[in-house]
Amino acid sequence: MTQILIIDDDETIQFLLNKTLSRSGYEIILASDGKDGLAKAIKFRPAMIICDWLMPEIDGLEVCRQVKAIPQLSTTFFLLLTSRGTVEDRVEGLDAGSDDFLCKPIEMHELLARVRAGLRLHQLSQDLQRQKELLEAELAEAAEYIRSILPEPMRESQITIDFRFIPSRQLGGDSFDYFWLDDEHLVIYLLDVSGHGLRAALPSISVINLLRSRGLYQVNYYQPSQVLNGLNQTFQMTRNNDKYFTIWYGVYNYKKRKLSYANAGHPPGILLFFDDQGQIQKQVFKNTGLPIGMFPEPKFQEIEIKVPRLSSLYLFSDGIYEINIDEDKLLGIHEFINLLYKYQQNNGNNLDYLLQKVKNFNYYPYFNDDLSIMQIDFF
Repeated sequence: MTQILIIDDDETIQFLLNKTLSRSGYEIILASDGKDGLAKAIKFRPAMIICDWLMPEIDGLEVCRQVKAIPQLSTTFFLLLTSRGTVEDRVEGLDAGSDDFLCKPIEMHELLARVRAGLRLHQLSQDLQRQKELLEAELAEAAEYIRSILPEPMRESQITIDFRFIPSRQLGGDSFDYFWLDDEHLVIYLLDVSGHGLRAALPSISVINLLRSRGLYQVNYYQPSQVLNGLNQTFQMTRNNDKYFTIWYGVYNYKKRKLSYANAGHPPGILLFFDDQGQIQKQVFKNTGLPIGMFPEPKFQEIEIKVPRLSSLYLFSDGIYEINIDEDKLLGIHEFINLLYKYQQNNGNNLDYLLQKVKNFNYYPYFNDDLSIMQIDFF
């Protein structure tokens, strides 16, 4: 039976409302003041609260404000009884969170009509709340699945790889991986699918599975440009919900200390190393092509570099530097690279330290986009 809480210090009003609504099949809970009303609202979580505006100690507006601040009562419909009928009064009531008004003296047919309308809205709000909870649970499961298929940190004599992955409030499209093609060649890549939600996460998962299984048709996985061409043919945005993605893909030959890479619209890889004078030097592995899926036949340039000993390569998504440092200004990639310099010099083996520095810049308590970073140390 639908429960309705009536909060009113006037016993006559209580009696009339209780009699009328009980006859219509509703279960009525009575409270004679705001304090008792709030306690019963929390205890019973009624579908509707009918509350008098003018009451001693805690008036109807304050009851409404406190009710609307309780998450468990977020869908409870709040009907305010009042003899005050000016526009200013209604604005004040709406600002406090009231869902509807009923003017005194009360006309019972109007009361029943407003109760029926309010309960329909309450039911709709509950249905939407349940759908929201189900969606959030599904997104959380999907995010957990993505985390579960990411690789473990690598600790080998010639190379170590560490990473951090921080999803935004919504499920997003960041992912990364690394695996040996043979005893000498290591694949390393990081990608970022446009947008958020499952539509962004699914292509990300597909890329990981496709590259791990080497399922691209007639592609030499030792050649980064061929891999990007193969991905581009497979993931044309016109066939994939208009989703495109950026990716940095490299193959490292640890015996020759050579790294071949190609970049499809992704932020540059940053290689930092110390020169003979002990100064940090930088090598930027720039963008060499358009994002995957935008055009049928783009050109991806493949570049090979010699990797110095005791150097570190950083791959990351744009979520790590496209953060607000105030309402209107972003951190930016150049300032982030400055952070990498300081990190490399002082705390180059603890990505948590670096991320804490990034969080200190963030104007908001959360990240608006997925954040991924990989640190590859070459010995």
